[in-house]
Amino acid sequence: MFQIIVSGIVATIVSVAAIPVIIKISRLKNLMADPGERSSHIKKTPTLGGVAIFASTLISYFLWSNPDEEEFVHLSISAIVILFFLGVKDDILVLSPKKKMIVQIGASALVVVFGNVRLENLFGIFGVEEIPYLLSLPLTVFVFLALINAINLIDGIDGLAGGIGMICGGIFGLWFYLNGYYALACLAASMAGSLLGFLRFNYSITSKIFMGDTGSLIVGFLLTMFAIKFVQLNIAYRFDPNASFSAPILAIVVLIVPIFDTLRVFIVRLKDKKSPFVGDRNHLHHILIDSGLSHFQASSILWVFTLVSTIAFLAITKNTENTISLYILIGLFGIYMWCSHLLKRRNQLRQEQADLAKAKAEEEEERQALVKEKPMMTIK
Repeated sequence: MFQIIVSGIVATIVSVAAIPVIIKISRLKNLMADPGERSSHIKKTPTLGGVAIFASTLISYFLWSNPDEEEFVHLSISAIVILFFLGVKDDILVLSPKKKMIVQIGASALVVVFGNVRLENLFGIFGVEEIPYLLSLPLTVFVFLALINAINLIDGIDGLAGGIGMICGGIFGLWFYLNGYYALACLAASMAGSLLGFLRFNYSITSKIFMGDTGSLIVGFLLTMFAIKFVQLNIAYRFDPNASFSAPILAIVVLIVPIFDTLRVFIVRLKDKKSPFVGDRNHLHHILIDSGLSHFQASSILWVFTLVSTIAFLAITKNTENTISLYILIGLFGIYMWCSHLLKRRNQLRQEQADLAKAKAEEEEERQALVKEKPMMTIK
């Protein structure tokens, strides 16, 4: 416990110490993001916060010798080094989606194939137990790709991706610690600590920085690895009283915000006959911002949603079949879709009313101007 806590604290300190240097270099070399149509910001902002997240996570993790460290942890670190270079190059030069996808597949396959970090069992969902080896490999790589990019997609406002990553890393890290997987617990604590330090600057007005693709790729990969390993380690639920029968559902619930948000925007885009891969402002965090909330308020709502959902499912699904738990999760997604639709529709009505009021005001100004310009009639 002492080593895990120290790792988290050191990661926070290193992150806080490194980011001002990164901001200064980014400004000197103009390595900053210009605000675009989908951006929720109005100023050019450095995007290399992921460099600090990467460095502080690894430095704090390697402070100790973890006796239970397995080969898949080494392979995971190799994978995030690959993703680090991919992210830095993309943040500076902007790479094509095809190239990024190929590298992500390679980094994920490294851990899945050689580290045996894969989805082996569905725990009775729809009657399916063990997944055949040759099927589990592409399925797990697909899950890595989906969740890595889901984390990237929620990185649209201050604090959201960093906060969700910190909370999810903390939840998985706590479970790993309680069940004796100390290397994984230390790695999770290191990532969570680095994100805590990053949030200090992500919310800053004068020293703001984004995690960029470098940060979102690393955080997304580690969270996916934690989630899959959590499911894999719970396969012994029949024999181990500490294992969870509902592990696959709980892993989804812990990552509920990126998963629900990605599914929703893809469904909305397909419904509107648009490409699901073309960006827009349909994300729930954008809708919350358009409703008048601050970045901190919008992020806090989704942080609380993650914690409440996780606690509720732990209580509700403790003695529930996984198929039933999945139906409950689908029902929750339906409520999520409905609430998002109502909120977006309200925003549209407010915008239409504001546009109408603005048009009337402009019309009145024009009428007043014409009255003033009209020559006064003279009386003889």
